[in-house]
Amino acid sequence: MFPVVCFAQKGKNNFEVYGFILTDAGYNFNTINPDWFDVMRPTQLPRYKNQYGPAGNYFISMRQTRLGVKSSTSTKFGDLKTQFDFDLFGFGKDAGQTTIHLVNGFGQLGKFIAGQTPSTLMDTDVFPVTLDYWGPSSRIFFLNIQLRYTPIFSEKQRLAIALERPGATADGTDYSNSIDISQVKPRLPVPNLVSHFRQTFNWGHIQVAGIVKYIEWKDMSDTAVYNLSGNDIGWGFTASTIIKVGHKIRFKLQGELGEGIQNYTADPSPDVALENNPDDPSGTVKGVALPVVGYFCFIEIDWTEKLKSSTGYSTLKIENSNLQSPDAFRKGQYGLINLRYYPVNNVIFGIEYQYGKRENHSDGFSSSGNKIQCSFKFNFSNLFLD
Repeated sequence: MFPVVCFAQKGKNNFEVYGFILTDAGYNFNTINPDWFDVMRPTQLPRYKNQYGPAGNYFISMRQTRLGVKSSTSTKFGDLKTQFDFDLFGFGKDAGQTTIHLVNGFGQLGKFIAGQTPSTLMDTDVFPVTLDYWGPSSRIFFLNIQLRYTPIFSEKQRLAIALERPGATADGTDYSNSIDISQVKPRLPVPNLVSHFRQTFNWGHIQVAGIVKYIEWKDMSDTAVYNLSGNDIGWGFTASTIIKVGHKIRFKLQGELGEGIQNYTADPSPDVALENNPDDPSGTVKGVALPVVGYFCFIEIDWTEKLKSSTGYSTLKIENSNLQSPDAFRKGQYGLINLRYYPVNNVIFGIEYQYGKRENHSDGFSSSGNKIQCSFKFNFSNLFLD
């Protein structure tokens, strides 16, 4: 599903077309933001009673379907590798739509990568196998444009350093009745600095990663009561591991801690919000990077060669600022259990129960999601050798 960074010796040139057709069908016992009807996202569960209408809806979707191409070309500096693929899952202004969404688009020559690919903060191997497109809400998941250098890459160790596209999400809807933030604009003068180190053992691996990001915003208004310009430093650390118990059981765990790195989590909430400034007697307010902590723990079991399952739990918690609205997102929980059947090569059938819960900042409201999903996946690929 995601690229594996590798530095192979010179070999034959090749070009591969690959992808899969994936149909999801199921039933939402509760309600969720209709733009995210076919995934489980705690941030998108109702923040107040009856926000999204009546409960109990059937859904069917093909948005996980993917198409891509890979190539490898021998050069005097080693193999030049490229990868380009997309799925049909709408984001941003296309949220809720079945439309083209870029997943990977990068080139790799030796120890250098440039383009869009999973963030260097991520550990894609630790992701549990889920039928849900979104997966554990606390996992570090961000497809980012970057320049990456991997000075150490071997069977046992890997060290990667990257400059990644900067960005953050402001809490832009909670102050509309009291403080005008419409003229506050972001300024992103430097890239995010991200690095990870992995050590592999016979029983699995351990990976640690870190990020530092500079977040700045400018108040462009000449008539505002408060000058809301400011800046902050976002930072975070993650640790992940896979523990193999024999050949049929795997534990997958990941945890993260930081401030202002919510946009790097799978189910992001605002990175920055306003709070009262206790150091200023005039009663001004200031923007701050919000602290976040999260973890997930999953177990995968291969019952037989053709029958496998995953189950686990995830939680993500935000330390809200004192000016965020009472219904701002504070905590999310996520869990699932599935059973997958592999009748022949390149075909997967599965059924999965998903659970989510949202808790608000300070109004005491919470909402839950319960969903049954069935998925039907058909892989295809064709390799052309030169």
